[in-house]
Amino acid sequence: MRNKRIFTSFAMEDKVLRDFLVGQSKNDKSSFEFTDMSVKQPWDDSWKTQCRTRVKGCDGMIVIFTKNTKNASGQLWEIKCAKDENIPVLAIWGRSDGKGISKPKELSDVTIYDWSWSTISNWIERLL
Repeated sequence: MRNKRIFTSFAMEDKVLRDFLVGQSKNDKSSFEFTDMSVKQPWDDSWKTQCRTRVKGCDGMIVIFTKNTKNASGQLWEIKCAKDENIPVLAIWGRSDGKGISKPKELSDVTIYDWSWSTISNWIERLL
C-alpha cells in the first residue's frame, strides 16, 4: 500500500508551524508524507499551475489556520485549488490564541479543529 500524500497549506509567517507538523509525523513514523508549495517569491501563473498539479496529486490537504491566513494569498489559492479539485481539507488551529478570528471565504464551509495528533492521523487514515 502506498503512502498517502498530504498537502500542507500555511502562511509563510507560520512556516515554523508547518515544520512542527512535519516533525510530529516523523516522530510517529507515519504512513504518509507531506508536501507543500512554499516559496519566497511573488505568486505567478507558473507557480499557480505547479501548485494545482501538486494539490491534485495529493490525497488530502491540511490547512494550518492562523490570523495570517486571511492575508496569505498563496495559502488561499492552495485552498481554492483543493476545493476545485475535490481534495478533502482538514483545517487545524495553528495557535490557540487565534481562536475566534474570522475565516476567509475559502474556509467558510470548513470546520477548524484543535491541533491534536489523534485528530490529524485519524483524518488521514480515513482518506481513500
